[in-house]
Amino acid sequence: MKQLLQQQLSAIIAELQYPAVDINFEIPKVAAHGDLTTNAAMLLAKSVGKNPRQVAQSIVERLTVDDAFLAAVEIAGPGFINFRFSPRYVVEQAKRILQEASSFGKSNAANGRKTNLEWVSANPTGLLHAGHGRQVLIGQVIGNLLDWTGHAVTREYYFNNAGNQMRTLAESIYARYRQELGDDYPFPEEGYKGEYIADIAREIIAEKGDSLRETDADRSYFRTYGEQWCFARIKQTLARLNVKHDVFYNEDSLYSTGKIAEVIDEFKKRDLAYDSEGAVWFRASSFGADKDRVIVKSTGEPTYRLPDIAYHREKFRRGFDLIVDIFGADHIATIPDVLNGVKALGYNTDDVKVIIHQMVSFVNGDEVVKMSKRNAKTYTLDDLIDEVGVDAVAYFFVMRSVGAHLEFDIALAKEQSDKNPVYYLQYAHARIASILRHAATADINANDPAHLLATTDFSLIKEKEELDLLKKLLEFPDTVKSCAYSFEPHRLTTFLREVAETFHRFYHEHRVINDDKQLMQARLAVCAMTKTVIANGCAILSVSCPEKM
Repeated sequence: MKQLLQQQLSAIIAELQYPAVDINFEIPKVAAHGDLTTNAAMLLAKSVGKNPRQVAQSIVERLTVDDAFLAAVEIAGPGFINFRFSPRYVVEQAKRILQEASSFGKSNAANGRKTNLEWVSANPTGLLHAGHGRQVLIGQVIGNLLDWTGHAVTREYYFNNAGNQMRTLAESIYARYRQELGDDYPFPEEGYKGEYIADIAREIIAEKGDSLRETDADRSYFRTYGEQWCFARIKQTLARLNVKHDVFYNEDSLYSTGKIAEVIDEFKKRDLAYDSEGAVWFRASSFGADKDRVIVKSTGEPTYRLPDIAYHREKFRRGFDLIVDIFGADHIATIPDVLNGVKALGYNTDDVKVIIHQMVSFVNGDEVVKMSKRNAKTYTLDDLIDEVGVDAVAYFFVMRSVGAHLEFDIALAKEQSDKNPVYYLQYAHARIASILRHAATADINANDPAHLLATTDFSLIKEKEELDLLKKLLEFPDTVKSCAYSFEPHRLTTFLREVAETFHRFYHEHRVINDDKQLMQARLAVCAMTKTVIANGCAILSVSCPEKM
């Protein structure tokens, strides 16, 4: 709808010999102002030396108002042009939903752009705690949005299984191993205290008995066993949420293949790194930073900035056109340094999109739920899934802007009422499914889109609530593209809630199952269209759509 209108306006502007201008549309906040509005005339006014309303008038008088497309065009305020589509056009466009079915909303807008999406990336030192869920689901939905808009997406998980954290994991497991054997053995002060450490220790005892009590001095067995145990559980948790990664990239490989050394050498060749006080420094100040940054400590250990720079260089080397990183707010201070390092190596950081999500807190009634990997009382992502279900987890974690703090209300997520947004959406889908099943008693196959297209009298769809619903459904493809372009998955949850609300208004105002079989089938077609859009939106959100509730 927008595309056709954009083409017409562009042709008129060219005919008037006005300069080309980006024509953008918005949906008016007040329904009486029409279906779409544009400020194109206001953008053109200065360059053509006319009042914005005069420019708008010169455009409007060349537009054809008829039943085939536009029902009305009006000039409002300082020069906005408001458009109202004809009911006939709306209904004709809505037939696409039945024609395209599960593909409605998909596009090739990105034209196969090779895209790397990296998220989760938790190191294998423990279970995913509930707070990880926000990043897990934000990344999942963004990946789906990119798929739906024609990106060739590689889903990637980056992890580090070396360094002090793994030594701490090994020592923690070994201490619990000794304690489970009945030894009075001290637990590391900074060790991981979660119950999972004892679980790992008990598994080792079941396999090895007490044979490792004195023989594994470097704790290599405990480190390897712990890493594999933790990673297996992480993958199991992700699988419960239908999250799958194509690549698991190990940070340690950057060292073993010499990629870290290459980056340091390249920086020094470009005079962007230097030695001082026993450390290696990156000239971050050359890129606007307040001071230079240490990338290799005096101990010889690289800071986390260095492997991140090397890792992003490898992403470019692997041929990705767009690199998307999803991080928690705790990474915000280091991102500029990493991007500056990538830029220093000659890559265009405009092709790197970094998404920072704020933290999440959990409440359950009046109780604040806390979690910590180093605390014995850990509320895991599995615990959350067990308590509220996969669908509530998937929906609740993405229903707020990534830039806003999220308070996850566990009690609300479990509530089976209209107050629960995911329940409300799923109930709308199930209600429609029930209506379509009931249509069979009137010998109408409302679950067959081809049958509905071939036998429905669509001219009977003309009530305001019917047309309002179809207009809302037709926003879906643009909504998907907009969410993907802006990396704002929460806007899809808002749209789907509006679809459900608009459907319920239509359903309460107009009887779908009635004595007029032709009218009933026309309204069943509207229901089937709504069901398709809800199902397609939920597929992007990784939320199920039950046929019965």
